[in-house]
Amino acid sequence: MLITIFSFIAVILVIVLAHELGHFITAKAFGVTVSEFGLGFPPRLIAIKRGETKYSLNALPIGGFVKLSGEEDPKMPGGLAGKSRGVRLLILSAGSLMNLLLPVLLFSIAFMIPHNLAVGQVVVEEVAPNSPADRAGIKTGDTLLSINGKPVQNLGDLRYIHLNLGKETSILIQHSDLTKEEIQVVPRWRPPEGEGAIGVAISLQEPTIVRQSEPFWKAIPMGVKECIETLALFKNIAISLVISGTASPVVGPVGIAQITGEVAKSGLTPLLQFAAFLSINLGIINLLPLPALDGGRIAFVCLELLRGGRRISVRTERLVHTIGFFMLIGLILIITYQDIIRIISGESLLP
Repeated sequence: MLITIFSFIAVILVIVLAHELGHFITAKAFGVTVSEFGLGFPPRLIAIKRGETKYSLNALPIGGFVKLSGEEDPKMPGGLAGKSRGVRLLILSAGSLMNLLLPVLLFSIAFMIPHNLAVGQVVVEEVAPNSPADRAGIKTGDTLLSINGKPVQNLGDLRYIHLNLGKETSILIQHSDLTKEEIQVVPRWRPPEGEGAIGVAISLQEPTIVRQSEPFWKAIPMGVKECIETLALFKNIAISLVISGTASPVVGPVGIAQITGEVAKSGLTPLLQFAAFLSINLGIINLLPLPALDGGRIAFVCLELLRGGRRISVRTERLVHTIGFFMLIGLILIITYQDIIRIISGESLLP
């Protein structure tokens, strides 16, 4: 329980701090008054005022906020709404942009920290009839050697298949008679349930634990690449869900805490990788055009642009964001209830 609590708080604070710093730095840079920069949600534990800004630490460590003057009222001096549309869009999107950049740092640190990695032979255990793998000639007992020229040494390397959904993908295989063959498959956007993108069940055989760490000059480019690939996976997963008409499991703060605790037991490197994944997730969600989120405020700026510069009234915008906020809180409470029920029943969110 202590591991879960402390790891969850640490991960959330890092992600939230990056997000709010994005808003804070850009707001200050363009002369928008920041009345408060808060970590956590009230009740307030401690607050220090420096210049025009109050810096606060609050009791509920599940978020944070930057309180900007004049978010909806363009008449307020030093207010956000009084700035140009370009400046407002930059300040409103800066939090999410920071959440999309933070994973580069987290992935890079994860690569630099010595960690154990299981490597071995990735062997086909089963091939679904009439699947892309079956039509390409992959057989039970075949070993996957590379995907589009990238070596396959563990199960995680199969992400190269999911990065190429709908595209012709080259897979080098070794048959049970030790002959090698390069085959072409097109991973499916909408595979039958339980089959996977190309229709194989695989396992890692003869695994060996390898201790790995990278110097920073290698880790940073690897972190950039990992971040880009993770974003591509997010895109492909989203498209696949839309095409298949299925829903992805949704978790709230309690569910995220549960996953964080389970990941933390595996070590610091998996925890950093999970934090990077979570940061990307938060960055994308915050850009959705929903009231009370950054994307909702961005949507009002875009509406203003479409209306030829005519703003939605301050009263209407405030009302929309207020209603959206309470709906969001209600949704979080419902999801949290489901998370608690799942934890009581002993279910895990990890495979």
